[in-house]
Amino acid sequence: MSLDVDPPAPPELDEIDPNEYDDADIVGDTDYKRAELEAFLHEGAWEAAFDQWAADTGMDAAVFEIVLELDLVDRYDFFWDSFAERVGYHAPGIPEDWQERDIHPGLDSWGTVSSINAGLTELGQVVCDVLKDEYVDWETEYEAPDDLPDFD
Repeated sequence: MSLDVDPPAPPELDEIDPNEYDDADIVGDTDYKRAELEAFLHEGAWEAAFDQWAADTGMDAAVFEIVLELDLVDRYDFFWDSFAERVGYHAPGIPEDWQERDIHPGLDSWGTVSSINAGLTELGQVVCDVLKDEYVDWETEYEAPDDLPDFD
C-alpha cells in the first residue's frame, strides 16, 4: 500500500537534550549538529525519505490528515549521536490517554492510534537512514581514555 500525498514541510529542529527522551541515551560529545541536519532536511533529505516511506506505509490519506492536523510532523527531532556514529531521532506520537484528552475527532480506535504511532516511528527511521547514507559524512575521532589497562 502507498500513501499518495505531498510531503509536508520538514520539521524545524529545536535544541532539546535527547537524554530527556524516554527512548534515548546519548553519551559522549554533545554537538548534536541539528543545524546541519536541518539544512540537509531542507536540501532534499526530508522529501526523499518521505517519498520512500510513503511508497510502503500502511497509513492512508485520512489517517495522515490527522497527523497533519495535529502538527505531529513538527514535533520530530533529529540529532547526531557521535558516540554511535548515527543519526538519532525522537518520533512524535499520540499519547496513551488520547481518549480522555479528546485530542482529535478522527481518533476513534486504538487501530488508528497504533497506525499513526507506528507510521511516524517508521518515517523517523527512514529519515535517519537517508540522512546517514546520503548526506552525513562526518567522521568521529574517538580518543580512548588515558586510564585503559595496558595488555602488552
